Amino acid sequence: MVNLVTHASYDYNLLYLISAILLAINILILHKFTIIESKKILMVALIGFSISLVGCASEELNGPSDDKKTSTEIKGSTDVTQEDESTTNEDSGSKAKENSSIQESETPSNPNFVSAKVTRVVDGDTMKINLNGKEETIRLLLVDTPETKAPNTPVQQFGPEASAFAQETLTGKQVQLEYDGPKRDKYDRLLVYLWIGNQTFNEMLLEGGYARLAYVYDPPYTHYKAYMKAQNRAKDGELGIWNLDNYVHEDGFYYQDNESSTTSVNDTYKNCSAVRKANADPIHKGEPGFGSHLDGDGDGIACE
Repeated sequence: MVNLVTHASYDYNLLYLISAILLAINILILHKFTIIESKKILMVALIGFSISLVGCASEELNGPSDDKKTSTEIKGSTDVTQEDESTTNEDSGSKAKENSSIQESETPSNPNFVSAKVTRVVDGDTMKINLNGKEETIRLLLVDTPETKAPNTPVQQFGPEASAFAQETLTGKQVQLEYDGPKRDKYDRLLVYLWIGNQTFNEMLLEGGYARLAYVYDPPYTHYKAYMKAQNRAKDGELGIWNLDNYVHEDGFYYQDNESSTTSVNDTYKNCSAVRKANADPIHKGEPGFGSHLDGDGDGIACE
């Protein structure tokens, strides 16, 4: 744009000078000046013509005036600023999308996990929970703790310790339930891995020597290998049940005073007197020792 203006100015100056020379020639012809006078007039016209050419050339070489430069620089600066702002906005939008994607990926949804609250501990591997406003009994997968409430049998060693550990760790706590295979057993109890924090309580029992790895009915199980390692650590450290020689067997825990007998969770209490003597009252449907003959009103709670 600047070059076009400069060339236009140059063309106009040239036109004016040619007109001036023609006018000078006409004056000479009309007024019949002497040769000397004519030479002087032509000389003045040529000098003016030369000065004008030099001025135009100088303007073209030096570029536009300061005012024009300032206007051009301001326009260029504005364009650059707008481009920078556009780039910044695009970068901000891109980063926002990336952060949103990261947050979504950090919050995975798992249909196998369910929230609940532990309301009561029955024994080391059986609890009562509040699940969606309804009371349910849960049985921990792949673990077996010594019995404390089995009918017609004395309390087994390390059973009370396992129950106390469960009460201290779980009572009143919010937990996550993870299913793995059939959801319920024949007692209508939910079969679960019980997550508290970033660890399952099943593994905590094995790691502390409160339980043995058991009831591997329908492999493969999700956490079987991790639980085996936890049990081996307890064995190596001779913790809890592993501190007694020949106490833990594949079919359960033998009593200290009679190694020939084993725990049977399928037996039921003979009557409510036996339930109260074992300090197991009231006993709910699904708990070891429950029998329909103990539940006179058929509400699922016996010896209340």
